[in-house]
Amino acid sequence: MSGYDAPVFLISIAAEHAGMHPQTLRTYDRLGLVVPQRTRGRGRRYSSRDVDVLREVQRLSQEEGINLAGIKRILQLAAENERLETENTRLRAGHGTGRRVFTADTAGDVVAVPLGTRLRRAESAGAMVLWRPQR
Repeated sequence: MSGYDAPVFLISIAAEHAGMHPQTLRTYDRLGLVVPQRTRGRGRRYSSRDVDVLREVQRLSQEEGINLAGIKRILQLAAENERLETENTRLRAGHGTGRRVFTADTAGDVVAVPLGTRLRRAESAGAMVLWRPQR
C-alpha cells in the first residue's frame, strides 16, 4: 500500500483537510461515496486519496450542482476506468515486440499467446456439444 492510500487520518482530521464537517463524512460513508478503512474498534481512518475524493465530491456538488447519486455514479465510473487502464497497460506490456494475439484460456481469462499458438481445450466429463447447421 502506498503512502497515498495508507489509512492515517482520523475523521476529524480528514474532515478538516477536506473542508467539511465530520458528520458529512459519516453521511458519505453511509451512502458509499467515500468508504474509509476501519480500525479493529471500528473507527474510521481516511487516506490522502480519500481526502482528495472528498474534495472532488464537494466540488462536484457545489460547483457543478450534481446530486449525490450522480456523484456516486461518477466515482464508480472513474474507478472502473482506472481498472480498465491498468488492465490495458498489463495486456500491452505482455504484447512485447513479438507478434502475439489475445485469446481466452480455460479459466476464461484473457491471455496473450504467440501468433499461431492454440490453447488446448479443457476436457469435461459428460460434456455435450450441440451442433446446428447454419441455414
